[in-house]
Amino acid sequence: MKLLTAAQIREADAYTIQEENITSLELMERAAKAFTGWFENKFLPTEEVFVFCGPGNNGGDGLAVARLLHQRRYKVQVYIMGDTAKASEDFKANLKRLPEEVQAQMIEEEKDIPELPLIACVVDALFGTGLTRPLTGLYEEVVEQLNRSGACITSIDMPSGLYTDSQTPEGSTIVKADNTISFQLPKLAFFLPQHEEYVGDWQVVPIGLSEQFISGVDTDVYYTSRRDVQQLLKLRRKFSHKGTYGHALLLCGGYGKMGAAVLAARACLRSGVGLLTIQAPSAGYSVLQTAVPEAMTLTDPNRRHLSELPEDIDKYDVIGVGPGMGTEPPTKTAIGQLLATSSHPLVIDADAINIIAGSDRLKEQLPKNKVIFTPHPKEFERLAGKVNNDYERLQRLRDFCQEHQCYVTLKGSHTAIGTPSGKVYFNTTGNSGMATGGTGDVLTGVITALVGQQYNLEEACILGVYVHGLSGDLALRTVGDIGMTASDLIDHLPKAFMCLQQPMS
Repeated sequence: MKLLTAAQIREADAYTIQEENITSLELMERAAKAFTGWFENKFLPTEEVFVFCGPGNNGGDGLAVARLLHQRRYKVQVYIMGDTAKASEDFKANLKRLPEEVQAQMIEEEKDIPELPLIACVVDALFGTGLTRPLTGLYEEVVEQLNRSGACITSIDMPSGLYTDSQTPEGSTIVKADNTISFQLPKLAFFLPQHEEYVGDWQVVPIGLSEQFISGVDTDVYYTSRRDVQQLLKLRRKFSHKGTYGHALLLCGGYGKMGAAVLAARACLRSGVGLLTIQAPSAGYSVLQTAVPEAMTLTDPNRRHLSELPEDIDKYDVIGVGPGMGTEPPTKTAIGQLLATSSHPLVIDADAINIIAGSDRLKEQLPKNKVIFTPHPKEFERLAGKVNNDYERLQRLRDFCQEHQCYVTLKGSHTAIGTPSGKVYFNTTGNSGMATGGTGDVLTGVITALVGQQYNLEEACILGVYVHGLSGDLALRTVGDIGMTASDLIDHLPKAFMCLQQPMS
């Protein structure tokens, strides 16, 4: 699914109005009804609602919401900021539609800001997606008081003060919403870690924007839905055999870190690969033979770390490299040999990333359109350079992938997948329970298995990251977020794939 800029969202609104021959006021009413429907399912009519409206269309949304909530017997108070004489036409229309029982009170100076009870529900409708400068003066003071109030804040479309798709100036005052309800599509800002305290839990409500416009508009930023992933998933054929689904090689493990090799191997097997071979230091032979009996194990001549590549390396369909392997000099040499000679697709993680990050020569040896990196943010900074904020990191991701013609799954709450074409895909599965050691090794195994099954590298990244997060979401139901381990993800991978095989209801 596409993510649109603030400008493209306005174009979608205008296109829809023309396509359906409706007024902008009718589209606003549709949005207000969608928001109100969500609100009704979240909050009881016994809770007092305070709606804060700015003079633009976001404020018009707020006024329409206030009217609809009043009709549903919520006790609603409305507070308006700005010059209503210069307000948008749809704002003025909805102000006239307010019933007499809902009096709109103006906030013209600091003393007009109401004291809010702790159990109040606040609807933030001050500014939406069109904001292009930081809040100042009375607007800033209102937002600061809302944030200090302890009330539950729900923002309409965007938290006021937050830019939709560019860096908000440092030190800006922004509403810290508990919930953000976005119209039709989520916004880029929702997917960036730096905005978590402002966006809160976000939900999307459909308002019927033109599918024709959305399908035709150009963008290089996407988010992955279940429907997107189900279209990628390949059915297994009746007369297939283990050779049909690829032979993967994992180069991983080191003394004291053989668990990383076990996790990657088990995840690879649970993700459908036909055959799996692991090359690990000889100290790990008995561990791997016992913990992963379905895999074949090759022992490196060195007991404690990897020092060379297998002799018959050409027989493999994909190579996953990095988990737990360390950065000893012989291991660095082996990585250099791999990059210089391999014609295989490579899934590169952990210490293998760190080895490559420390050498411009190794970066230059990366085979084009053959490499998937799976770094966490610190590993990515070592690989591509330090950044000041998440927007810079996103641009650095694009630049690195285009320069080296590679794929990068930048791990996080909404893992961002960079591609050689400059496109970025944000993931929508996963939870905080996955913030524990070993889950990255699991992802390496999953993606390696998918590449082995002849998914192209972009498909393997999108499907692998999604099913990895989905297995975490399924594990959340049984073990919770505090007690979750990487092994729980592996245990739930089969069910995650089964879920994707089921048609959407």
